[in-house]
Amino acid sequence: MLLLITLQFVSALSQEKPLKVALIATHKIETDSLIGYDSLGNLYYIKNEVLFKEQKEMLWYYKNNSLGKITRVDIQNPLQLVLFYENFNTVILLDNQLNETLKINFSENTIPLQLTATGIASQNRIWIYNNLTQQMGLFDYLKNTYHAITPSITGNLKWYESNFNTFQWIDDTLNWYACTPFGKITLLGKIPDFDQVQITKDNEILYLKDKKLHLLNFQKNIRYPIEGIEKSFKNFYYRDQILSIFTNQEITNYQITIP
Repeated sequence: MLLLITLQFVSALSQEKPLKVALIATHKIETDSLIGYDSLGNLYYIKNEVLFKEQKEMLWYYKNNSLGKITRVDIQNPLQLVLFYENFNTVILLDNQLNETLKINFSENTIPLQLTATGIASQNRIWIYNNLTQQMGLFDYLKNTYHAITPSITGNLKWYESNFNTFQWIDDTLNWYACTPFGKITLLGKIPDFDQVQITKDNEILYLKDKKLHLLNFQKNIRYPIEGIEKSFKNFYYRDQILSIFTNQEITNYQITIP
């Protein structure tokens, strides 16, 4: 597989410019973790291992006590949510009202698969990182078929994020990679250590470290400390110029204009 190297070191950043935000609104909520907002503005969060979807006065929920802890929720397609239960090697697909449409137990698959990462992909497929072979692959959930698309990947996944056409991850040495559905891997850069991170667009990330939030732009060679937000929070979510900061009791939304 072709490996394209576009390595850019954070230590070479030449500029640091504070970036201010504008308060929009605060939403009172009692939950354990914020998942985020989908493209239709629906809010998702987890409380006591129950997934909730909130839309104005409407509220839906999904729970599956037999599978225990929810490892990850992919909300990119509001009509096809992907829930990952790593302890049981299982993926659940939900419709827009959080009804279960498909349950996939990968321990029962004809090809041995042990998932440590997954997310929705294009054409009725989901991304899979198979820990047994350390390979990226695609699973067609309608045909019940799996296809590995990369050779074994060195290093462990510290973080990952995906969309329909790209799977991106940061390994335990803080190298940032992207993989296409055809198995082409690109090394995007090396990033600072973080407690939480999210991609905002190509060559740009938001990351949290020691309760300080930064925007890092590799292309412009600039780091932007985010000012004017809550000083203590559990996690954050960014979408469409809206930065959501989550504490145990509320979500505070800010308008943020990314240069």
